[in-house]
Amino acid sequence: MAPQRRNSQPSQGDAPDIARAIEVMMAAMTQQSTAMMQQHEASLQRQAASLEQQQLVMQQMEAAREWSLEDFLKHHPVKFNGKTSPDVADQWLKDIERIFDAKMCPKESRLAFTVYMLIGEAEHWWVSMKSIMEERQEPVTWDVFRRKFLSEYFPDSVKYAKEVEFLQLTQGNKYVAEYAEKFKHLSRFYTMSLDEEWRCRKFENGLRGDLRLMVAPLSIKDFAALVEKARVMEKMKVEVETQHPHQKRVG
Repeated sequence: MAPQRRNSQPSQGDAPDIARAIEVMMAAMTQQSTAMMQQHEASLQRQAASLEQQQLVMQQMEAAREWSLEDFLKHHPVKFNGKTSPDVADQWLKDIERIFDAKMCPKESRLAFTVYMLIGEAEHWWVSMKSIMEERQEPVTWDVFRRKFLSEYFPDSVKYAKEVEFLQLTQGNKYVAEYAEKFKHLSRFYTMSLDEEWRCRKFENGLRGDLRLMVAPLSIKDFAALVEKARVMEKMKVEVETQHPHQKRVG
């Protein structure tokens, strides 16, 4: 009698077990994929942090490197003789400081480099001032030099006059572009805080009456946009008056 063959196909009772096994396998694969992605993101973050740290170290090394006079002169600073207006003196010092800040020049070198740029009356002034400070045993540092320089060539009385001029500034017979440049220059000396909306209203109130009537209803709160709009309207007004001179009225 021949032996019976065993049925190799799974029974219906095995189907749920196979489905569960597949689900477990898929969940494991999903978990593994998620873990790999997290590891990859963490690796990228570590690389970015490492690169940032390297850049910071390089910047610190650059800042720590001794700044030579030749390094400073490569930026073509201008000599200062003292025979200038307070505005020019103030701008000269700002230009010098901009070079120092951009290249992270240490304060120990700033004084020597700045003094090197003094000529004529300015050089004589500093030699005399330094001698007085040494006799009084006062520290001769960059911060002290900066304060003494501004006190000599840009005193508080000039700053106050500039602030008053700013508060009283109007367009008058100037073009809008000229008025805007004067406005921006004098606003640097205003001692109170200046937010964008206040600047716009101050500039707008200083415009000539005809331009102010055209610009004010727009309620522009961006200073650059306000200046550009006033400039465009001024140009249009001039063009209309040029084409129709008989319609021009005295304001």
